Amino acid sequence: MSEETRIVVAEREVAAAPATVFELIADPAQQPRWDGNGNLIEAPAGQRVSGVGDVFVMRIHNGEDRENHIVEFEEGRRIAWRPSPVGEPQPGHLWRWEVEPLPDGGSLVRHTYDWTRLTDPNRLARARRTTADALRASIDRLAALAEQTPPA
Repeated sequence: MSEETRIVVAEREVAAAPATVFELIADPAQQPRWDGNGNLIEAPAGQRVSGVGDVFVMRIHNGEDRENHIVEFEEGRRIAWRPSPVGEPQPGHLWRWEVEPLPDGGSLVRHTYDWTRLTDPNRLARARRTTADALRASIDRLAALAEQTPPA
């Protein structure tokens, strides 16, 4: 399998300000509201991400908790994390969100799942099932929430 097939990307325009969109992504407690993959159950409040090196904890579909290690961060523009079981090494996959301002005040939102460095063979089947359509489902749900949020 080539590296290119291990990077999945989806994007769309959202009729909401970048700050509104980004806040829904950077606050883990909000993430289950827009998860289109059916993977996220809950995250405790008070874990708002503010920089590289932050770690937030999320309960996933199988009832287990995951630590999510922030490896890229630019306030209002980009955030990426590598998940791992609590206290265990990161298996190598990465979730990235990018938010770009549009001239009309809206946002271009890009969601990437990169599993080029995934090392755990038990995770490969699920990684292969993560398609652009699955990523787009999350963006669509995120857009619906962001577009309903009154401007600050």
